[in-house]
Amino acid sequence: MKIGFLGFGNMAQAMAGGFVRSGAVQPGDIGACARDRAKLRRNTEPQGFRAFDDAAAVAEFADLVVVAVKPYQVEAVLAPVRELLAKKIVVSVAAGVTFDDCERMLAPGTHHLSIVPNTPVSVCEGIVVCERRHSLSDGEWQVEALFSKIGLVLPMDTALLGISSAVCGCGPAFVAMFIEALGDAAVKHGVARADAYRMASQMIVGTGKLQLASGQHPGAMKDAVCSPGGTTIAGVAELERKGFRGAVIDAIDAIQNKK
Repeated sequence: MKIGFLGFGNMAQAMAGGFVRSGAVQPGDIGACARDRAKLRRNTEPQGFRAFDDAAAVAEFADLVVVAVKPYQVEAVLAPVRELLAKKIVVSVAAGVTFDDCERMLAPGTHHLSIVPNTPVSVCEGIVVCERRHSLSDGEWQVEALFSKIGLVLPMDTALLGISSAVCGCGPAFVAMFIEALGDAAVKHGVARADAYRMASQMIVGTGKLQLASGQHPGAMKDAVCSPGGTTIAGVAELERKGFRGAVIDAIDAIQNKK
C-alpha cells in the first residue's frame, strides 16, 4: 500500500516513521506534500520518502491519503483534489474534523475515516483513536491492521473524539513533564541526568505495559507498591497533599474548555 500525506508536520512524520519502523511500509511507498517545499525535502528525502509538489501528485501516487494539515486548512487543501480522492481511502488526522465534516468536503461516495493518533506512533507505541462512524468498506477496513502496527487502535464515538484527543494527544506532554520532574529529583540526589531520564522513562513504559497486560485498576497497582508505613506511601501522601490527581484532571478540563 502506498501512503501519501497532505501536510508533513510532526504528526505526519511520526506516523510515517512508525510505519517504516514497524516494517509495514517501505520508505519509497510513502510520499508527502507541504507548503514549505525546502523543509519538506529535508524531512522526507533523508528517510527515503518521496516529496511531491502538490496535493494532486500525492493523490495520484497514493492508495491511502492522510490529511495532516491544520483543521482550518483542511477544506482549502481538499477542494482542488476532491475528485482525485474519490477512489482513494482518505484518513483525516486533523483535530476536530469528523465524519460529517469529511462528508461535506469530499466528493460524494468517497471512503474516509477520521482518527486521533499521538506522537508515540513514531516508535510503534502510540494510540490511534478511530471514529466509529466511517465509510470504509469491509475490505478497506484492513487499515486497522496497518494502524495497529504503530499503536493501540481504539474505536470511539464521535462525541468522545475531543476528550480522547485531550488525553491521548496532549497527555504525552504531561508525561514528559513528569519524566523531567522525576529526573530532576534523581539528579538532586546524585544520579547522572542521562541515567535519571532513562530510569524514569523505562519506569513509565513498564508501568503502562503492566496495566495493559494485566487489566488491573491503577489504584490496585498503586496499592501493591505501598507497604504499610513504607516509603512509597509517604510519597503518595505528599502527592495527594499537593493535589496531584486534581491538577491532572484540571489540565484536561482546561483543554476541553479552551475556545
